[in-house]
Amino acid sequence: MKKALEYIIASIVESPEKVEISEGEDNGIINFTIKVAPSDMGRVIGKNGKVIRGIRNVIKIPAIKQNKKINITLAEDSS
Repeated sequence: MKKALEYIIASIVESPEKVEISEGEDNGIINFTIKVAPSDMGRVIGKNGKVIRGIRNVIKIPAIKQNKKINITLAEDSS
């Protein structure tokens, strides 16, 4: 799931080298934290959050097949 998420995010942003995705698990929930350049944050969120909502829905499909829950959050890169 992480590789698919990396591919999707890197395809959207203008600075794919600044994309960082960290993965952690807490109480059976897989947490992905996405960091992108500040100039790319709008591209990832999309108008009214449609892009990030679509990404969450796409990544949710393999998670459901594996009987897991996921949580995807965005964090702004400070650099």
